[in-house]
Amino acid sequence: MIPFHKAHITDDEINGVIEAVRSGWLTMGPKTIEFEKKFGEYIGVKNSVSMNSATAALHLALKAIGLKAEDEVIIPTNTFIATAEVITYFNAIPVLCDIEPATHNIDSLNIEKKITKKTKAIIPVHFAGQPCDMDEIMSIAKDNNLKVIEDAAHAIPASYKNQKIGTIGDITCFSFYATKTLATGEGGMATTDNDEYAKHMKINRLHGISRDAWDRYTAAGSWYYEVIDNGNKYNTTDINSALGLAQLKKVEWMQEQRAKIAAKYTKAFTNTKIVTPVIKNNRTSAWHLYVIKVANRDELIEKLKDEGIGTSVHFIPVHRHPYYKNTYDYKQTDYPVAEDIFLQSLSLPIYPGMTDEDIDRVINKVIEHAK
Repeated sequence: MIPFHKAHITDDEINGVIEAVRSGWLTMGPKTIEFEKKFGEYIGVKNSVSMNSATAALHLALKAIGLKAEDEVIIPTNTFIATAEVITYFNAIPVLCDIEPATHNIDSLNIEKKITKKTKAIIPVHFAGQPCDMDEIMSIAKDNNLKVIEDAAHAIPASYKNQKIGTIGDITCFSFYATKTLATGEGGMATTDNDEYAKHMKINRLHGISRDAWDRYTAAGSWYYEVIDNGNKYNTTDINSALGLAQLKKVEWMQEQRAKIAAKYTKAFTNTKIVTPVIKNNRTSAWHLYVIKVANRDELIEKLKDEGIGTSVHFIPVHRHPYYKNTYDYKQTDYPVAEDIFLQSLSLPIYPGMTDEDIDRVINKVIEHAK
């Protein structure tokens, strides 16, 4: 069996977790603070705020910029539902935008058409690890006094015109879920150069307590605290952060391995019926996903399953989900590109643990069964 994904875990991660457990810090503690510091240094940003998911990071990022009920936030319809979900936490409105046919990223040419007096922010999603058109998006945001919160769940490490993702928008949110390019099982990080946003998110990740509550059980800590906001329980743990520290050291090597697999796929699928990913010249992809387009997507999924090859689909567009379709009256005809791409798209295995034999088997079976 070739699974769709397998996290690259070695003795480095295992030993880090053992060290964390033996230290006695099972929740947020020194390892988490170290992970935040080293992650921020790697990205090249002033503030890194760890959380227990990218969903949590997106939620607190929107709270930090002051999102309110009835505000509107523009997002691509081709994204995991969390991008839309966090907007609804404020009784605000997710405004869906169609996507580019080649990259599956938000179509920056359509964003301005979606802006109203109620628009507060844009959330570009760096699909599969390829950065969106950030110059255009930042320019639109500046001209319309909007905030940009990047959904970079797929995009570590990735860059746009030699700028690392995590340094461009007002706040960037990363995911460390088990299938992601830096995996801690569950986890996320928000990065920003805005000190006030960072302070706001730190307070709200731990119940709205007025200071870093994690250290109140240390020798230097104090039992006294005050709750100054209606916060959440969104902190990560030192166990997860130990995994993150080990993964961060090899994050570029893992990206290089995925890029090599992607290159093999693309070369093999050239001059076939299979449509391969397009990466624009002025950016580098994290290659979180390798998404092909075929005419017989559903059939191919089943054929590959029978051959022992795991696949997935990214994504069922937001406008197709019953809750969102019914609540916000989204119509499939309003998103023709996303509709067309959804019906054809299939994500293939791409992770460092794949052997040459695994890669060749995927290639051969995809070519054999694709139409």
